[in-house]
Parts: sequence; structure tokens; C-alpha cells
Amino acid sequence: MLRKIGLLLAGGIAAIVLFANVGPLVGFALSLVILYYTFKQFLKAKSAGSKIGWALLGLIALSISVANAPAIAAIVAAYVLYVVYKNWTKSSHTPKETEDPFANFEKQWNELQKNY
Repeated sequence: MLRKIGLLLAGGIAAIVLFANVGPLVGFALSLVILYYTFKQFLKAKSAGSKIGWALLGLIALSISVANAPAIAAIVAAYVLYVVYKNWTKSSHTPKETEDPFANFEKQWNELQKNY
């Protein structure tokens, strides 16, 4: 019961942080896409002028991605939500037999009896 309350509290805080940083997360993703595209075009460029243009555009995209640094908190919060979800489903699907210390012993004893 206490574990579920802790998971609920951690999930709630992570959800608030994630939803508060949705805007920077979108800006960060778009700037990374632009940065990737400009890097690819910079490598393909033949003339010095086009390389300078693509480099300037890449620096602008890099500045935008640095300005959206709170998006990293949103990524961490999304991971925490994933871990909370996995632990929540893991704890809710455990059978009641495993809580009985003698059930596991009897199962192992029966397996030993089969081997001899």
C-alpha cells in the first residue's frame, strides 16, 4: 500500500514536470531536426558560401536547442513516468501465492521429489 502511494506521488510529480515542459520539448525536438538537416546539407555543400550559410543556420539551430534546455527535464520526467508505470503494473500482477513463504518451499520440494 505504501509502495503504491510512493509510486503515485512520483508519477504525479513527473506528470506535472512533463506537462509543464511540453513547449520546450517541442522546440527542442524541432531544433534538433533542423540541426540534423543543416549538418547533412553542410556536408553536401560544394562552395564556401553555401557552407558558411549552412554553418550559420546550424549555429542558430544549436542556439535554439540550448535555449530549450528545460526539455531535458521533460525527457527525464517521461522516463520516470515509464518506470513508475512498469513498477505499478509489476506490483499489481504479482500473484498472492508468492507472498506465502511456504508455497515456494512446497513447489521446490515437489520439483526435488520429481528429480529423485
